[in-house]
Amino acid sequence: MAVGLGLSIGTVNTVSALAEEGSAKAPPGPRKRLRPQAITRRTTLSFYSTGVARVGMIPRHGRAITEFADLTQRSTIRARVGRRTLSPANLVATVAECVIREALHDHPSRGAGVGIALTHPARYTDEQVGELRAALDAADLTQVALVAEPVAAATWLEADRGPLMPGLALVYDLGGAGLDVTLVRVGVGRPCNPIVGESLRSTEFGGRAFGARCAERAGAGHGLPSSSITESVADVDELRSAHIKKSLELVYRCLRTADVTMADVDRVLVVGGAARPVEVAQVLADELARPVITAPDPERTIADGAAIIGRTAAAEAEADAEAEAGASADQRRGGRRRGAGRPAAARALLLSGRAKRRLARGAVVTALSLVGVGLSVVPSDGVIVGLSQVGVR
Repeated sequence: MAVGLGLSIGTVNTVSALAEEGSAKAPPGPRKRLRPQAITRRTTLSFYSTGVARVGMIPRHGRAITEFADLTQRSTIRARVGRRTLSPANLVATVAECVIREALHDHPSRGAGVGIALTHPARYTDEQVGELRAALDAADLTQVALVAEPVAAATWLEADRGPLMPGLALVYDLGGAGLDVTLVRVGVGRPCNPIVGESLRSTEFGGRAFGARCAERAGAGHGLPSSSITESVADVDELRSAHIKKSLELVYRCLRTADVTMADVDRVLVVGGAARPVEVAQVLADELARPVITAPDPERTIADGAAIIGRTAAAEAEADAEAEAGASADQRRGGRRRGAGRPAAARALLLSGRAKRRLARGAVVTALSLVGVGLSVVPSDGVIVGLSQVGVR
């Protein structure tokens, strides 16, 4: 059975998901869908004195490395482990290595035949993707495929709601550290790179930005009666709705970059850990007038899509291996048949030649006997060695 492992390493959280639903080529609809197993942990790294890395833990003594997952932020974060200096790309690869080892530790396959996909922001340049690829290869993770986050999200959408008619989907990724908006082609016949236009990001929106606004509003009520403070803090839903409405500026800018309008968009896919509140989908549906799709846990949607991509790759590899093994077996059996057939044909030709010579000799003897000639024949070479004339009366 094909197995896929998807990894989404964000600035705040890291999510891993396993997809173990039979063959990825099984038809949708009546089949039983098994929701991938997912684990969420903080995107932090700490190291033992031996150099072994730990993910998602804040040590009591010492420090944890954070804020390294976004390679577009050219920070000076470096980790010194022994004699090695790890760049942000190396730190991301270290997180991936730890999570893969943990996810597959108790799995029956132990990594054999598992397709693994790691997501990255769509706004990464070729240089940044190459840097991440080199870091994975250096960590002996050459089998890990790199996939853009909105592409993984669209893959989940097609697996969960497909098959889809060809069209455009707007991926609204509201995470802890920011908002990413991307247009992606979905449905039959989509290109290898389905991203349309440019993926845009803003740190003015997201979990941290909204938390700061809530704290600012609560601070503005300092010194007011407790009832007023309670009302101010309790009005979080209204504050969140205003926060999402303001983010639509980024959505429309993304549309203009792709030279399309909202009328060209078929659906909106909402993902990200900060997109859990129902107000997010409600505001987007009301303001954009388009169907809005949100997974039960939007934080894991991207990892689930990456796991589906990994499972599909594993299923194709299994099918190719089975086809190659079948072709090799047929070739071996065919070779044996051809090898056995050639001697039989040669024997048949040889026996036919002998039969012809015997028939020829019999015809000669018969003819000579009719005219009264006696003869003896040596069978080894068919040469007449004795000849006598018999008188005819």
